Amino acid sequence: MTASDVSAFIDGILPEQLAREDIAGAVVLVVKDGKVLFAKGYGFADGDRKTPILPDGTLFRPASISKLFTWTAVMQQVEQGKLDLDRDVNDYLDFKIPATYPKPITLRNLMTHTPGFEESAKDSWVGSAEDIKPLGDYLKAHVPARIYPPGTTPAYSNYGAALAGYIVERVSGQPYDDYIEQHIFLPLGMQHSTFREPLPEVLKPMMSNGYTVASAPPKPFEMMLDVPAGSSSLTAVDISHFMIAHLQDGKYENVQILRPKTAQLMHARQFANLPEMNAMALGFYEETRNGHRIIGHAGDLLCFHSDLHLIPDAGVGFFVSYNSMGKGEIRPRTAVWRAFLDRYFPYDPPAGVAVANPAQDAKEVSGSYMVSRRFQTNILSVITLLGEAKVSPGSDNTITVSVLKGMNGKPMRFREIGPLQFREVDDQERVGFKRDDSGRLIMVIDFPFMVFQHTYWYQSSAFNLFVMGGALLVLALTLLLWPVVYFVRRHYGRALNLSPKLRKLRVWTRVLCAVDLLFLITFATIVSLAEKYFQILSSRMDPWLHLLQIVGWIGVLGTVIMLWNAIESWRYRERGAWSKLGDTLIVLAAVGFSWFVVTWNMLHWNLTY
Repeated sequence: MTASDVSAFIDGILPEQLAREDIAGAVVLVVKDGKVLFAKGYGFADGDRKTPILPDGTLFRPASISKLFTWTAVMQQVEQGKLDLDRDVNDYLDFKIPATYPKPITLRNLMTHTPGFEESAKDSWVGSAEDIKPLGDYLKAHVPARIYPPGTTPAYSNYGAALAGYIVERVSGQPYDDYIEQHIFLPLGMQHSTFREPLPEVLKPMMSNGYTVASAPPKPFEMMLDVPAGSSSLTAVDISHFMIAHLQDGKYENVQILRPKTAQLMHARQFANLPEMNAMALGFYEETRNGHRIIGHAGDLLCFHSDLHLIPDAGVGFFVSYNSMGKGEIRPRTAVWRAFLDRYFPYDPPAGVAVANPAQDAKEVSGSYMVSRRFQTNILSVITLLGEAKVSPGSDNTITVSVLKGMNGKPMRFREIGPLQFREVDDQERVGFKRDDSGRLIMVIDFPFMVFQHTYWYQSSAFNLFVMGGALLVLALTLLLWPVVYFVRRHYGRALNLSPKLRKLRVWTRVLCAVDLLFLITFATIVSLAEKYFQILSSRMDPWLHLLQIVGWIGVLGTVIMLWNAIESWRYRERGAWSKLGDTLIVLAAVGFSWFVVTWNMLHWNLTY
């Protein structure tokens, strides 16, 4: 691993990646033995102006890698005796996290992503500087529900990281931005790094544009209210100082930002889902591969996508950041990182342990799983269905996991290498399975900040898609056939032989079908747009969401009218059998609609999400 060899190797990968994946630019940096071994930019920071990317002069947004600065700040305060990792976080706050469970949430829980919070998104992104609020105000107004006892279930939490940053702010007596600048950036000589939003004027000329794809116009600078969770902007060379400090037990050149024992504690295993699998450290998470224990963190915004990896036993650190999402067909950063490992740390995985009945084990773990990091009690809980993982057994005793895809974009195949322990065929990715206290299967993946829990039948996407697919089909056909049947009857001169009451009920039934469809289509449109325009998930949407929910409640309550229509239809002797069957199907569709929107909290009036 020499500078010239790394340069030639990365040069052979990155330009081709950028062209193939329609990515504007990237930066790659390698540190070794306390020094920068390699740092180079590829592509452009501004595609129109052809502005080159400079490792020491172009700012990137490493997103959630920013959390490592927050966790480092927490450990600095622990050193000073101002914070205790195992004390109730409410003791440090000027508001209270509700006591949903007997055990309180601690800083250790926050740093291992085990506070038990459900996912939250509202107001995390803002569209302009005028929308920026103080960190404390944001946290007080957006406390997520607690859905797991603390210390039991990992569920990645941006809110938890922001909360930790606010605690640092409170106990240090300094605003978070000031604290990070004075106690981390300044000592480490990170002169081109900031958490401030919008960017300070002096740094704006250095900021790379962000793109979805290089062939599209750049996107605006993304601003967030949960600042400690992901708001940093910095250069690759700047972050190398931080990486070197963590590789050297808290020391960079002549500066010690953490005592050696503190740094070692921060890097040590703290919470493991399974003993054989990767564990959470304090903020860092394990990424063990190619025979080396690796700790690191990834970060993603809409446009910027980054990885930071540290190999402590080799004194090596690797940072890569892209300023574009790209086509999304593969994960370019994963490809270049794994290629780097395979070149400089070649490795042959050991053979697994023979198991008694691999076919039975594969069948036992098959089924549907939902991720622990999820919306559960709020109006976005329906998104959980979209992230469902399906574990399927193969004829060769392997399993596939739908959400775990290889570099070819297809689901990985895993073979059992120990009791309910599986490793990717011809590679190193792992999944393991265990049962919780209730006997429910838990799927553990190589990323220890979340797990997948076996779904109950009514939570599975298969059941829900059957219910809603059938309901949508009936509701849509009812509306589509309404005018068709009218013109057919008119063409053949056949009158609609119904009582006045049944005529009115029939009309109201069709109107309510339209109401149900209007609600579902509008809700789906909002969720779809939110995936691209995060600012939609803001308090400004509350009046519109409440209006939409009123529409939904009209649809739910209207089920009574639809039922009344079906009853009257069956009572009316002149009504044909097919008409009676149709009215019955409409009632069943309305019941399915009502069950779905209520079960998945789409009508929950509390808009904390």
